[in-house]
Amino acid sequence: MQIHLKTLGCRLNEAELESWAEGFQTKGHRLTDKAEQADLLVVNTCAVTQEAVKKSRQIIRRTHRNNPKAKLVVSGCYASLDKKIKQDIPGIDLLINNQQKDQLVDITLNELDFDTMPAISTEPGEASIFKRGRNRAFIKIQDGCRYRCTFCIVTVARGNERSRSEVDIIKDINQFHQQGIQEIILTGVHVGGYGSDINSSLYQLINSILSNTDIPRIRLASVEPWDLPEDFFSLFTNKRLMPHMHLPLQSGSDSVLKRMARRCKTDDFRKLIQQARFEIPGFNLTTDIIVGFPGETEEEWEESLNFIKETRFSHIHIFTYSKREGTKATGLTNQVEPPVKKERSKQLHMLTQSLRQTLLNEQIGKTHTVLWEARNENNAWMGYTENFIRVELKNETVLELENKISNVKITGIANMANHCVAELI
Repeated sequence: MQIHLKTLGCRLNEAELESWAEGFQTKGHRLTDKAEQADLLVVNTCAVTQEAVKKSRQIIRRTHRNNPKAKLVVSGCYASLDKKIKQDIPGIDLLINNQQKDQLVDITLNELDFDTMPAISTEPGEASIFKRGRNRAFIKIQDGCRYRCTFCIVTVARGNERSRSEVDIIKDINQFHQQGIQEIILTGVHVGGYGSDINSSLYQLINSILSNTDIPRIRLASVEPWDLPEDFFSLFTNKRLMPHMHLPLQSGSDSVLKRMARRCKTDDFRKLIQQARFEIPGFNLTTDIIVGFPGETEEEWEESLNFIKETRFSHIHIFTYSKREGTKATGLTNQVEPPVKKERSKQLHMLTQSLRQTLLNEQIGKTHTVLWEARNENNAWMGYTENFIRVELKNETVLELENKISNVKITGIANMANHCVAELI
């Protein structure tokens, strides 16, 4: 059987797709990039915003329309939240909610009466890395979240926290490494909450990974700042743990953070980042910011901008607030008008670009290690430094560098001012 897998949304959704790919291959089935040739179509949906819901519905409809003879399985946050999805969207053969995601392969094969062990399969298949040329893999370490930020529907859709065992996680990492993967990213709904249900912790897990794997590069997906223990940054003395973290702030105003039910005030965040930059050479920080949260005044917005300037994020994922049914924020008063949200988003985009250019300028003359991914349209190699700065290699078109790690010296900034250029050392 040929299977086509499709996802949208977060890194966790990508990690789940990789797990399903391995599961289907282990059962002897083949993956295909061509949806119109597939016998089975699996769509992993998202519901983080109303726009994500809209895109999820569009993808489900289009997937079925382009191959109506294939069986269609839909999972993910949107599929878990909308109880009428099968009534509203024709063509769906099977819905699998988030609580059943880890069993998606078995449930699909059993419920839809597919042969679970074709003759072509006698040994476990390799885990699939989806975008061709990728050299990193997302490792799902847990699911669910015990917190309820007022803007977030994902934690409602995902349910209670469920951590994977260290043994299974390490097994996955070693398997990916054997297949040539150089970098893994630990991901989940609430990464910092890892181990809350199995008497472990993210700190303990990382220590175990460092001791029981040889993967050259280890990164963390988004981690809530309040989850980090006092000694967490000591882990980064091991150079395999990359000096970059994505710590979602959401707002630089304490009064807005309170309405969001966030558990970290700006002063706590400030002290955390000061510690990280003191203990970790070259530490790079990225974040999420929500623009136009209900009740956000001009004074609060200015507070937020000033704190963002002070903190010097290298990149910001900017989300314009939109109502999401099922969240507490939907019922908050003083919703910000769309033109105001649009203007604030524009201001933040401009500030983000300025902060990024400052960071890139600071890299000139410095040395880094880069994991090369692929050539760009100008035939130049592109990759990321250990602290997650995108780099273009100039004047080197002969060497084959894909999936290799090299020492480089940063020599300048590209014309569009969004990445650095470098030369090999």
